[in-house]
Amino acid sequence: MRLNTLAGLGLALLGLACAGCEKKPDNVLTIAYAPNESTEQSVDARNGMAAELGKALGMEVKEIHTSDYTAIIEALRTGQADMAYIGSLAVGMAMKRAKATPVVMKAPEGDRAKAIYHSVIVVRADNAAINSIRDLKGRTMAFVDPDSTSGNLLPTADIIKAFPELHLNSDHLHANGDFFEAVSYSGKHQAGLQAVLKGDIDAAPCSDNILAFEISRGAVPQGALKVIHTSAPIPAEAFVVGRKVPAETRAKIQAFLQAYDDEAYFAQLLKVPGARFVLCTEADYQPILDLYLSLNGE
Repeated sequence: MRLNTLAGLGLALLGLACAGCEKKPDNVLTIAYAPNESTEQSVDARNGMAAELGKALGMEVKEIHTSDYTAIIEALRTGQADMAYIGSLAVGMAMKRAKATPVVMKAPEGDRAKAIYHSVIVVRADNAAINSIRDLKGRTMAFVDPDSTSGNLLPTADIIKAFPELHLNSDHLHANGDFFEAVSYSGKHQAGLQAVLKGDIDAAPCSDNILAFEISRGAVPQGALKVIHTSAPIPAEAFVVGRKVPAETRAKIQAFLQAYDDEAYFAQLLKVPGARFVLCTEADYQPILDLYLSLNGE
């Protein structure tokens, strides 16, 4: 399947995609963030959390930069990253490929019942030709990342479901000139939104949390985009810890994150003011992983 081929290419390019991923000392804990979170606006919040976590663990905490979820998962598998903050599908793939363990998930107001988000598909507000998911055939589209839940998995599944008469599969939606006139990956949610605003593409999927945050900070003008489709609820993004991290250290990380309450971190990095971390397990993400495997014939 094409999604697996693209993911395999990401593994082959890991050396270029993951800066600072050389073998690390045992007394250093490394955190990996996706491009959506590794922004200039959140650098102080990330550094602040790393410093406090380091004090709690009694070791140095460093951050590594990666270009996509595939590189993060490979870094977890090889031990180049000890923990990572990733989306739901990436959590499932990290469980499968890297034997990583989800420890906490993001929850608005610290309420586990609210630990969800949605995938939305957006177009320019002045695009009168596209008003529903059924209007996407023959258009141009930029998914986010092969291992993105809201940026690839859910929109893929929902488009397939919306066109039962076409007997679509993942390959059809990720090949130029098949379902879409042209299709690509933007690399990050923010890039997809900007491409739609500029008219470079017709449509892009995005996390509803990121869309709201980009509007709140003025990067997306209020009313410039319209949502033409909203997915079913998705389990929130989570921190996962790699299999090579000792159980005692993993427990300390989980306890630290569960108690962490720095507002700047949740507002600037996780884009949900007032959010907190709550406990989670593999069972929260298994349905997302199962959906991915069914779409890709695994």
